[in-house]
Amino acid sequence: MRISIYPLVAAFLAALLGACASTGAGTGTGPDRVVYHLNEGLPQASNGLRNINNHLEVNPAAKIVVVAHAQGVDFLMKDAKDRNGNKYEDLVEQLRNRGVQFDVCEITLRNRKLTKEQFIADVTYVPSGVAEISRLQQKEGYAYLKP
Repeated sequence: MRISIYPLVAAFLAALLGACASTGAGTGTGPDRVVYHLNEGLPQASNGLRNINNHLEVNPAAKIVVVAHAQGVDFLMKDAKDRNGNKYEDLVEQLRNRGVQFDVCEITLRNRKLTKEQFIADVTYVPSGVAEISRLQQKEGYAYLKP
């Protein structure tokens, strides 16, 4: 008596593909979910904001969260400008209107002796920037990008 394993393999693959399709995993369906990690100051922020604009140009439905800590929070402070004299606040407001969320690390505020009043209105605060990045990746399936 000869037993073929091909029907078992086919059934396993069908079940696996069905599971992926039901969750959207590996199918490219649904909007991108991406966390951008900014911690290096104004030049990195300029690159990151440009990357985010490019991302939204090709995928306007993308869910993007920017998590800033250390020197990465500087572009979110009132009156911060890029090297061409453009106010970061204007760029952030444009991205907020497209659904981008900007998170600032409260540990950074404490360590750098900064206050929430020094920041633009379009930000939210998280207890720890690195913990928030980890949470978004592990618990919510966000891709990680660091410009």
